[in-house]
Amino acid sequence: MSEHKESTGLADEVRDRIAAELDRLRQRRDRLELEVENDRGMVGDHGDAADAIQRADELAALDERINELDRVLRAGPVSNGDGTLPEGTEVTVRFPDGSVVTMLVISIVEQTPVGREAETLTAGSPLGLALAGHKPGDTITYSTPQGENQVELLDVKLPN
Repeated sequence: MSEHKESTGLADEVRDRIAAELDRLRQRRDRLELEVENDRGMVGDHGDAADAIQRADELAALDERINELDRVLRAGPVSNGDGTLPEGTEVTVRFPDGSVVTMLVISIVEQTPVGREAETLTAGSPLGLALAGHKPGDTITYSTPQGENQVELLDVKLPN
């Protein structure tokens, strides 16, 4: 049985997860917005001011994430005209410890199939960006917050 996809190219399960995440983020945003409004005109020490600034920053980040997910629901994932691997690509890599993993390239984290978190790779992640433009047999070095890593690209299957 094939999964129904909307005109945006998102499977129903993915759309539902994004919609649930949007609902959660909007609820958090509403609560935070009340706190930020209460911060205005409040007189306090530097600690209070720092907390108010942190809440305002979090509010801005929530707005940005809500807008991004809203756009994905309306228009679908961003196209990969930016040199990233296309969504739906399967890559097989060998890590330095010898483990071989086949991963599915996705555009946004919310597209991760439940239970397959270790088998998905976002196109914009450090590894996803590093793999773009390489062919099987290449050894790729990429940077992460934990330091440099290296993989050998064993196979690339582009989506139909």
